[in-house]
Amino acid sequence: MTANHPKRTLIILSGKSLLGAYLTAVVGGCALPPVAHTQPPVEVPSAPADAAKEIVLPYAPPAMKVFVPPALPPTQPRVVTNGERTERKIALTFDACSTRQPSYYDERVTKVLVDKGVRATVFLGGKWVEENADHARYLASLPQFELGNHTFLHPHLTRVGDSRVRDELAWTQAAVYTVTGRQPLLFRAPYGEYDQRVVRLAADAGLTTIQYDVPSGDPDVHFTKELLLKNVLQHARAGSIVVMHINRRGWHTAEALPDIIDALRAKGFTLVTVGELLAKIAGDSMPGD
Repeated sequence: MTANHPKRTLIILSGKSLLGAYLTAVVGGCALPPVAHTQPPVEVPSAPADAAKEIVLPYAPPAMKVFVPPALPPTQPRVVTNGERTERKIALTFDACSTRQPSYYDERVTKVLVDKGVRATVFLGGKWVEENADHARYLASLPQFELGNHTFLHPHLTRVGDSRVRDELAWTQAAVYTVTGRQPLLFRAPYGEYDQRVVRLAADAGLTTIQYDVPSGDPDVHFTKELLLKNVLQHARAGSIVVMHINRRGWHTAEALPDIIDALRAKGFTLVTVGELLAKIAGDSMPGD
């Protein structure tokens, strides 16, 4: 889900901004569980009382003239991990994570999706968009791709303050809008970490929090092409949202993807975007198992 808006307001994101430290288990990529599991109906956790305090470091984003998109209307706070289980549809999603390290792009993944005519959702990091503007623009030029918000610098959102969460979301919205002309309506929390506060802040910004029920395991360097294929096929079912990576931190994603697509289609699944997967969910209901 993305919104297009012709009217723009110009600001400049530059200078000295204090953003929280990037705390990661896998430098430059998204740390995800290596093995998929079926999740029960979502219960959004509250922030723990003894949550670690944010370590604040200075970080100045690349000087980039951005256009602030029109504000989205607030939406109902909710977390979606899957679509309806009654329809044989699956959403393949790809994270373009961005950190304080240089951002990369695996064009092989895009080529497979384009060649096979697969509709998919790509969650873009704001700094990734700044550093890969041409690639982001190309993804946005293809109607088969839906764009989502994956924060600006990929922090552990449950460990940072409200203002940092808002900045992460707003900066990414502005970067995506400036470069692609699209405005994401979906948001994915880095590392799959969220709590009631994060979900509420995203909803206040007009973003629906989208997670997944099938972590492919592709950030694990030990996950071979064969293991990726086996893992996804073993756990994917009607309504599943599968997460993979398009920032070269999916070590064998491009190799396994053609077989994953062919095998899912052979099982009778239609591959759709997250927005299409959720189109039949009425009102504020949340899909469950």
